[in-house]
Amino acid sequence: MQATLSLNRLELRRYIERIGDRWRLEGAYLGGAAITGGTGEQALGEPAAEFTIVLVSDAFDEIPWLERVYVATSLWDALEMGAPVEAHCYTLAEFERKRDSTTAVRDAVWHGLDLLVFI
Repeated sequence: MQATLSLNRLELRRYIERIGDRWRLEGAYLGGAAITGGTGEQALGEPAAEFTIVLVSDAFDEIPWLERVYVATSLWDALEMGAPVEAHCYTLAEFERKRDSTTAVRDAVWHGLDLLVFI
């Protein structure tokens, strides 16, 4: 695994803390081109995001999906991290379905970093 951007571990820790202040996380995975070193494509031929974050929390159950994504994205500090993030926020049941069917999610889980272990 080769990263194209250096990771700001302190800011990643702060990000997970900001998210954790709102929702108890069961999983947090960081992927994207900055982690895998690739310039891969997602489904539909779109370029892969520099950073992709997959957040898993059953606390998302009562929150509309777009609201989850908006909050998770707004808490990401793109200046500190060197690039914006594409956020995916799922309950555990949603994550089980999306993990294998959504390219960005699958790549973050299989080729990215488990942030609850990494930081």
